[in-house]
Amino acid sequence: MTVSLGEVRAAAERIAGRVRRTPVVDVAPGLTFKLELLQHTGSFKPRGAFNRLLTALENGELGGQGLVTASGGNAGLAAAYAARELGVPARIFVPVTAPAPKVAKLRRLKAEVVQAGTEYAEAYQAALDARDKSGALLLHAYDHPEVVAGQGTVGLELLEQAGTFDTVLVAVGGGGLIAGIATAIGDHARVIGVEPELAPTLHHALDAGQPVDGPVGGVAADSLGARRLGDLAFEAVRRHTVESLLVGEESIVAARKELWRDHHLAVEHGAAVAYAALASGVYKPAGGERIVVVVCGANTDPSTLT
Repeated sequence: MTVSLGEVRAAAERIAGRVRRTPVVDVAPGLTFKLELLQHTGSFKPRGAFNRLLTALENGELGGQGLVTASGGNAGLAAAYAARELGVPARIFVPVTAPAPKVAKLRRLKAEVVQAGTEYAEAYQAALDARDKSGALLLHAYDHPEVVAGQGTVGLELLEQAGTFDTVLVAVGGGGLIAGIATAIGDHARVIGVEPELAPTLHHALDAGQPVDGPVGGVAADSLGARRLGDLAFEAVRRHTVESLLVGEESIVAARKELWRDHHLAVEHGAAVAYAALASGVYKPAGGERIVVVVCGANTDPSTLT
């Protein structure tokens, strides 16, 4: 199964007016940030959540039981926000390790929060069980065509906003964002996935020739904590020859602090991963190369930035 460019364009029309068109900022010669941390709920995730829910409403798939989803935090926030805006009940399953600020935000968005397991995979299984018992709509955090198409609208905006560019650096967890962006711009620019060394879902999938389970850990696990790459992401990255770069824990922490110190951007560790590839020298631009870094999430404790 694949997601087409036409589906991404349809998603852009469907969610128009529901999500923010986030800005791009030129921060240095040849370097642009796409500030998706300014999206509703502090990450890119509402794009996919709205596209999934609005499509379900159009198709009559959404009954009185509302939706269930599993998330380390950001996908749950997006689902809760979209559900509230559309008047749909939402039950969000999160690991017990989910950061307290994200859990508090979920409750402020009027979602029912259920903590289950210590990582995303366990929370996801609990969400599946709840769907089977209740008949609620499952909103997958990343491996669903409508979710991927929604996330791909980030790429469409980049093409309109950033002019000509050569390379986009994107953080990878389950792969919904990079799948969507690769689908939207893979014929126009190089797309590179950047992953924590302690949670390299894309790297493992490329090595194995298919998505495989792997370890989950590290400072970015609350937002990039999927155990395996999504099937849709694997098809998209293979189709568009997306590469994987790995960055270490110290590089992620340093990049996050640098984004705050030099650019006044308060980001979660997962959102610093793409920039860490540049800041640490893991990715070395060619002369004259024009790079876009997607800065994808702001749900963090500001007291930990210094």
